[in-house]
Amino acid sequence: MKLLKIFLSLLFLLSLSNGFAQRLLSGVVTDEKKNPIPFAKVYVKTSADLRTQADVNGYYEMRLFEGEYFLVFSATGYEDRESYVVINPMDSKRDIQLFPLKIQELEGFEVTTKKTNPGREIMLKVVDKRDKINPWNVPHTVDVYIKATEKITRTGKEKGKKNEVENSNGKEIEDPFEAEKRKIIAESNNMNLLEVQIQRNFAPPSKVKEIRNAYTLRGTDKQLYYTTTVKSNFNFFENLLHLNDLHQSPVSSPISGPGILSYKYRLESQHEENGQKIHKIKIIPRSTATTTLSGYIYVIDSLWLIQKLELSMEKGNLLKYDYFKIEQTFSHPGDSMCVLTNQVLTYGTKFKDEISACKTEATYSNYVFNPQFSNKFFGNEVAITAQEAYEKDTSFWATARTTTLTQEEQDFIILKDSLRDRLNRKEYLDSIDAVFNKVTFWKVVWFGVDHRNREKQTQWTINSVAASSRPVYIAGSRVAPGFSYFKKWKDQRAIDMYTELSYGFRNEDLKGRTWWRYRYDPFHLGTIGFGASHDFDAIRSYDAISQIFKRSNFIETTSMKVFAEYEIFNGFYINPEVSFTERRSLDTNRYKFNQILDNALKNDNPTSFASYQAALAEITISYIPRQKYMREPYRKVVLGSRWPTFYAYYQKGIPKIFGSDIDHDYLLFGIMQTFKIGTLGTSNYHIKTGTFINSRQLKDADLKYNRRSDPFWFSNPLYSFQGLDTLLPTKRRIFEGHFIHHDNGAILNKIPFMKKTGVGLVFGAGALYVTEYKYQHYEVLAGLERNFKFSRRRLRIGIYGVLSDGNHIKPTATWKISFAVLDDRNMKWNF
Repeated sequence: MKLLKIFLSLLFLLSLSNGFAQRLLSGVVTDEKKNPIPFAKVYVKTSADLRTQADVNGYYEMRLFEGEYFLVFSATGYEDRESYVVINPMDSKRDIQLFPLKIQELEGFEVTTKKTNPGREIMLKVVDKRDKINPWNVPHTVDVYIKATEKITRTGKEKGKKNEVENSNGKEIEDPFEAEKRKIIAESNNMNLLEVQIQRNFAPPSKVKEIRNAYTLRGTDKQLYYTTTVKSNFNFFENLLHLNDLHQSPVSSPISGPGILSYKYRLESQHEENGQKIHKIKIIPRSTATTTLSGYIYVIDSLWLIQKLELSMEKGNLLKYDYFKIEQTFSHPGDSMCVLTNQVLTYGTKFKDEISACKTEATYSNYVFNPQFSNKFFGNEVAITAQEAYEKDTSFWATARTTTLTQEEQDFIILKDSLRDRLNRKEYLDSIDAVFNKVTFWKVVWFGVDHRNREKQTQWTINSVAASSRPVYIAGSRVAPGFSYFKKWKDQRAIDMYTELSYGFRNEDLKGRTWWRYRYDPFHLGTIGFGASHDFDAIRSYDAISQIFKRSNFIETTSMKVFAEYEIFNGFYINPEVSFTERRSLDTNRYKFNQILDNALKNDNPTSFASYQAALAEITISYIPRQKYMREPYRKVVLGSRWPTFYAYYQKGIPKIFGSDIDHDYLLFGIMQTFKIGTLGTSNYHIKTGTFINSRQLKDADLKYNRRSDPFWFSNPLYSFQGLDTLLPTKRRIFEGHFIHHDNGAILNKIPFMKKTGVGLVFGAGALYVTEYKYQHYEVLAGLERNFKFSRRRLRIGIYGVLSDGNHIKPTATWKISFAVLDDRNMKWNF
C-alpha cells in the first residue's frame, strides 16, 4: 500500500510538471477586412485532437508543450490557412487572417441537378470582384436626403369612428375650435412625414460621422425606420449585415463568399438597357433558419457590377414589422465601382383595427472619394444635430429635396404648415388646456386630476381615488393621496417631484414620503435629488413573489437621502447616494394586523429587534467602453457598444455620525453583456462577485440576500435563479453567474414547418457559490418562446423547463412561464 501511495504521488507530480510545461498560445482570427470570425476552428495539423475553437469575437486559446507546430485555421466559406509556430518557455500570440474561398473552390460546394447554373456562375464573378466594386472600401463623404412617410388605414370599428375630441367620460366637448381640431386630428392621424438632410462621412472599415443639417418632422416618427444612417447600414458587400434595431439575428449577404453557400441563384431573364446586357438573378435561401433574404439582383454583363437590388426579409426574425423590403440602385463611375445612389425601404405592420404602411426613400449625391479626414475626426460621437437643423422652413426644403413629393404628401405638408400658426394661437392653446384641465367624475375616480400651464411648461397631477386606495396592505387597509409636479425647459432641463400622505385605518397611523429630482445637465445626465419618508420598508425588496409580502420582511423607517447621477466622460457613469434612517420593528405591541388571509398566504410575525439608526453612503460606478452616441442640441442619444458593461458598487455603513449604530463595508464587482453569435442567435451573460470587507456592526436589513425562485414564474435569469428555494443571508463572498441564449429561430427553423410557427428556442445556465455556507447551486434551462402583438407593442411569452442541482439539494425539475414586452426605445427585451 505504501509503495502504491508513493507511485501515485510520483505520477501526480509528473502530471503537474507536464502541465506546467505547457504554454499558452492565443490570438484572434479575422477576415479579409480584419473583422473577427466567430467560432473559427484551430488545430494542430499532425495531431487533430489538439484543437480549439474561437469565441464570438474570434479570440482563441490553446495550451501546447514547448516545440514546433503547424497550426491549421479554418472557417466555413473561407480558405484554410496553415501557420508555423514555435512554442517557447514564454506564452505566445498568433493572430491570423482568413480569406473567402476563391471562385473555383466555391463551385465545388454547389448542389444542383443541372450541369450548369448561369445565375450562380454570374454571382461567383460578382463575388470575385466584390472588394474592388465595394464603395465602402473607400473613404468618402456624401450628401443624403431622407424622406420617410407612414400612411395609416383604419378598418373595422376604427374606420367608422368619428374624429372627435372627447373628455374622459366619453361625452363630446363643447369647444369653439371643434371643427378646426377635427380636421387637424383627422389629417394627422392618417399620415406622418419626416425629412432629413445629412452629410455622411465614412472611412473603412466602419467609421462614420453624420452631420444633420436639417430635420423636419410632421407628426410622429415612432413607426418610421432609417431616419439616420448611423444605426443600420445596408451594405450587402459585407458577409453579414448587423441590423440590431430591425432584425433579431445578423443577415447573411448574398453578395459574399459565405453567402454563396447560403443561397441559390437562378437566372430569371436578360434584357438590354443603355446598350448593356442586364442579368436578373433570383435569390433563394437554402435554409430560412439562417438566411432570410429573397428577391432579385440585377447584374451588368461583362462588367459584373450590381445595377440594382430588390430584396425582402421574411417576417420570422423582424423585431417590429410584419414585412420589410429593400431596393437599392447603383451608379458606376468609370465602370469600376458600385456607388449607391438611391435606397427605398418599404415596411409596415398591422394592428387590430389599423394598418401602418411605411416607406423610406434615401438619395445619395455629391460623393467625394478619398477626402482628407483629420486624425480625431471619427470617434464615439457618430452624429451631430445642431439646433438650426430643426428650424428649416419650406423654402429650404424646396431646394434641398432630391425626390419628388407625391400629391398626397404635398397636400399634407401644406395643411400642416398652414395650420401651424393657428395651432399656436393663445386662444386655441387655452381652449385645449381648458379641456385637459377640466375636472370630471372619471378623472377623480380613475384617471387622476391633471393641470397644465403651457406658458410656464408645467404640469401637476393629483392621484385618483383608485390610485390612492390600498385595500390590502401591511398592517391593514390604507388610503394614500399623492401629488406630482413636472416642469421642463426648452434646453431639456427638468424638475419633477412626488409627495404622498398615507393613512392607516386599522392602526390610525399617518405616514408619507416625498422625493424631488432636478436634471440640470441633460447631455451628461447630470441629476441631483432629495428624498424623505416615514413609511414601511422591505428588508428584502428583491425576493420571491411568495415571500416578499410576509410580515417578517417589513419594518418601519424614517429616512432622508440625497442622490446624484452624472456621466463624467463618455460611457463612465457615477451614482452616489447618502442616507440616514431610523429603523423600527413592526412588533405586535405597536401594530395590529389583519389575519383573514393568513392561512391562505401562510403569513408570519414581524421581525423583532431594538430600534437603531443607520447612516449609509453608497456609490455605483459603471463603464461601457467605446459607447457610441448621437449629439442632439441639448441631449445625448446613446446607441450602445460592442463592449461589456463593467460596474462596481460600494456601500459604507458609517458609525457614530448622528448616532448611527452600524459599521460595515460592502464591495461588489460585475460584468454584463448582450451580443450576437453570427446567425446563431443572441446571448446574454451577467457575472458578479461581492463581499463584506468589514462587518463589525452589521444589521439584518444590510445583509445581502440571493434572489430565490418564484413559483411558476420565470424571473429575469440574468439576476435570479429559477430553482433556488433557499434564502441565504451572507456576510462573506458570493460568486454568481448567469447565461441565456435565444436562437432567434436558427435551430428550430431547420425543422420543417417550424418557421411558420414563429417559435424560438432559448437555453441557459446559472451558478451560485456562497462561501459562508459552502453552498453550491447550479441549474440549466431550456424553453420555447413566441412573440405576439400586444396593442402596439410586442409581447413575448415563454415556457421553460429548469433542472437544478447542488450540494445541498437533490436534482429538481420544474416548469416556469414568463411574459416580456419589447422596449420600443432600444428595441431590446429585458433578457
